[in-house]
Amino acid sequence: MTFSIVARSADGKALGIAVASKFLGVGAAVPAALVDVGAVATQSYANLAYRPQALALLGTGVAATETVKALVAGDAGPVGHRQVGVVGPEGPGATFTGDQCHDWAGGVAGDGYAIQGNMLAGPGVVDDMEKTWLAGAGEERLAYRLLAALRAGDLAGGDRRGRQSAALYVVSKGMGYGGTSDVWVDLRVDDHPEPVGELGRLLEMHSLYFEFPDPATLLPLTGVLADEVAERLAAAGHVGSDLNDSLASWAGVENLEMRIVPGKIDPRVLKILRAAQS
Repeated sequence: MTFSIVARSADGKALGIAVASKFLGVGAAVPAALVDVGAVATQSYANLAYRPQALALLGTGVAATETVKALVAGDAGPVGHRQVGVVGPEGPGATFTGDQCHDWAGGVAGDGYAIQGNMLAGPGVVDDMEKTWLAGAGEERLAYRLLAALRAGDLAGGDRRGRQSAALYVVSKGMGYGGTSDVWVDLRVDDHPEPVGELGRLLEMHSLYFEFPDPATLLPLTGVLADEVAERLAAAGHVGSDLNDSLASWAGVENLEMRIVPGKIDPRVLKILRAAQS
């Protein structure tokens, strides 16, 4: 009773899942992914064992299509009610829908993606998700491309029972907090009247607080700008041994530490600092 997309970024460096359902905390059950290995979504009377099993198979070089076949073949439960989508580090994704899944149920797969859903408003949910995914090829940030596809499915009717939860899970080498984790995005909306919209709001916040700044946008912390920043930091009570220390101290309090680069300032950080002193 869920719709999801499992996909790989165009450069192959990121893997992830976006999912929504009229189900409490769908993010706790459906998605799993490992960097350089693959991603999987298990749903419709979900067999949570599919998650480690799929990643183990993908990790040994088994293709997504063969991984799905192996999952189904080894399942002693109600396979007819199962649904799963898998994508590996290369090649096409794969999807399976049991013949006893609640209507409408089905899925599509292509190079680097698999989209599936059950108890949907109709086939247009999956169709619109695929169209949106393919049209978003220019979006380099996998999380935003996945969310766009999920939103398209939601607008097409999504789960015909209604809305409750949504989740987004993306992995990429060293893209987690502080560069010490491969989990780039791990966001869940467990119980909300508009979970996909709320997921979008959280993703924007995540980008601000947990992603590194774009080097091309950084401003040199010199001259008049340095004087302004020093004055604003002093007014906020942050005076260190030098301007970089003061800025880092303030940023830590504001949860903006990921956006601090010595000798420069992120325009988004500058905007927040100015707003705090306005």
